[in-house]
Amino acid sequence: MKHDVPERYALAFRLYPYAKSPDQDAARPVRHKAVVVGGGPVGLATALDLGRRGVPVVLLDDHEGAGLGSRALCFAKRTLEICDRLGAAGPMLGKGVQWNLGKVFHDNRLLYEFNLLPEGGHAMPAFINLQQPWFEKYLHDAILAAQAEGAPIELRGKNRVDGVIPGEDHATLEVMTPDGPYRLEADWLIACDGARSPLRNMLGLGFDGRVFEDNFLIADVKMKADFPTERWFWFEPHFKSGDSALLHKQPDDIWRIDFQLGWNIDRAKELEPARIRARVDAMLGPDVDYELDWCSIYTFQCRRMERFRHGRVLFAGDAAHQVSPFGARGANSGVQDVDNLCWKLALVVAGLAPDSLLDTYDSERVYGADENILNSTRATDFITPKTPVSKLFRNAVLELAETVPFARTVVNSGRLSMPCTYDGSVLNGADHPDMPARSRPGSPCPDAPLATGWLLEQLGRGFVLLAIGAEAPERLEADGLTVPCLQLDPTEALAARYLGGVPAAIYLIRPDQHVAARWDSYEEQAVAAALARAMGKE
Repeated sequence: MKHDVPERYALAFRLYPYAKSPDQDAARPVRHKAVVVGGGPVGLATALDLGRRGVPVVLLDDHEGAGLGSRALCFAKRTLEICDRLGAAGPMLGKGVQWNLGKVFHDNRLLYEFNLLPEGGHAMPAFINLQQPWFEKYLHDAILAAQAEGAPIELRGKNRVDGVIPGEDHATLEVMTPDGPYRLEADWLIACDGARSPLRNMLGLGFDGRVFEDNFLIADVKMKADFPTERWFWFEPHFKSGDSALLHKQPDDIWRIDFQLGWNIDRAKELEPARIRARVDAMLGPDVDYELDWCSIYTFQCRRMERFRHGRVLFAGDAAHQVSPFGARGANSGVQDVDNLCWKLALVVAGLAPDSLLDTYDSERVYGADENILNSTRATDFITPKTPVSKLFRNAVLELAETVPFARTVVNSGRLSMPCTYDGSVLNGADHPDMPARSRPGSPCPDAPLATGWLLEQLGRGFVLLAIGAEAPERLEADGLTVPCLQLDPTEALAARYLGGVPAAIYLIRPDQHVAARWDSYEEQAVAAALARAMGKE
């Protein structure tokens, strides 16, 4: 008997068509090392990262590919660096619209502009704008390439998870397919199934935070326009299409426009094409020729689970935490979850690290989620003041910002996504007070140009020692790992980003390219102790 598994939405790309798995005819549930639920950006990145690390992984999704609509759009420098390590960044950069510059307006006045990457010497731009379906497609293309190289990754479309039974050493999943239900087991289950997370609900887990009383309309329009590739944000725009507005460019002559609508609205009415066109016409002028490509209404929400790890079940991306879209912190923070989780899970699966290492996924990424929620909440409160006094304060700040640089630091049109530095993490080791704060333990490694390419390209996917102007052995053998040493001369960029006030430096870099510890000279016992600590053994 055939069973219908409906699509959640129409597909932009049919990436993993349904095919019957031998698991469906097995006499008893088949056990897998890792199962990922959800085929969005976070789920695909998780499957790709685990597979490239040699962890057999099965991804289940209730549709067969990427859905329509731009949705996640702005992908940050750190996300691109992670995707580069995963083998997916090249086509993303080729298709995406690269940008570093933003402008802030009040009414019809330009208050100021800002550059998100004023420093040279980085392989990646501050941001690219790339519609989510394309981002997912390029991750999928990288999965196909990894599979061809032997990575143990399996994708199962139209496999909808209808139940989960957690156990001490595994989880059992009840899965529905067009050919009927079946069960499978997972040593480790990673939930990447979005903000409404069916898995989270099946387990009865909370998702607490704030829902802000405002609505925003996305209107993606296709048009030929000579606007520059910049992020333009208006407070109280002169064209009166909303209380605030945002404009920036996507690939293929698509432009993202966001309008702030207020709280008590008729959603169905606001989504009528004629009403949307009236807002767009007021912004662009009545003579601009365009087509509506995709439209949606969203609210600002800042919420997270109390814990991201529940035994053998781990939550990532919007399933674990949700923030308002202004600031591009959703998909970017989800990819950083992946970056943090997968190397730890790979070490645990290989028996090289204790199970407790995964508790640091929870502590570090909860720390990152709280940082994102704080920034998103502040942006939301500034963009949508709820009292006459707060609006008066907001507009006074905007008035000053046109001429007073200090006031610009108070203006908040969405603090754009930055990678988290895990200050205070139990995995952090030794620090040196005379080295730059930007490369302290817990921070992501700043990129730098090398004679042979870029620093981050050279760091690889495992632990690595970085010796800048310092003597160190070619490798360290400890805790079942061989840690290679990358030895570099102290160029101007490396000195500024890694040396600071010392002539030489030794860095221990984690597999997610965050700094574990640093010294001004090599001492094997100290480095080995920091490695053990970074693996959760101390």
